[in-house]
Amino acid sequence: MNSAGPLRIAARLIQAGGVVAYPTESVFGLGCDPLEESAVERILVCKHRRASAGLIVLGADLQQIEPYISASPAQLNRMCATWPGPVTWVCDASPAVPAWITGGRKTLAVRITDHPLAAELCRLSGMAIVSTSANRSGRPPARSALQARLRVGDHVDYVLPGATGGRKRPSEIRDAESGEIIRPG
Repeated sequence: MNSAGPLRIAARLIQAGGVVAYPTESVFGLGCDPLEESAVERILVCKHRRASAGLIVLGADLQQIEPYISASPAQLNRMCATWPGPVTWVCDASPAVPAWITGGRKTLAVRITDHPLAAELCRLSGMAIVSTSANRSGRPPARSALQARLRVGDHVDYVLPGATGGRKRPSEIRDAESGEIIRPG
């Protein structure tokens, strides 16, 4: 299947304040413009997730992620050594990042994806996007477009067809300050 048409549809919906399910390295994710509070709220309602949990921001490159973070050169070097790839880093959030993304914390989880469809979705959208698994909190994540439709289809504007990267576990999460693993991947 040619993914250019579906990718353009998904990107336009994100630009318009919509919510999209899309494939990532290991599972289908839910995404939107991180600065669109109503879209983020829709994701939290869909997942039955507390706002205080915070969300991951996913980008295609460092330029898309940089406005969201405040990281030292050493932290950026540490993070970039694993990117693009399935490693999420928790670092200080930029003061401009809204609480609905950070969960009210001073930190933010960010990742530069190596999944071709997720990266192209960010590029075509012209922004980094929210990334959280397409499922209700505590339930198994969706690993296919069909599972995403069945689990969250009523809460999203579009499910981007495509395959996940085949990883069995979610992305590893690390602390940017210490390099310590918070969640194994």
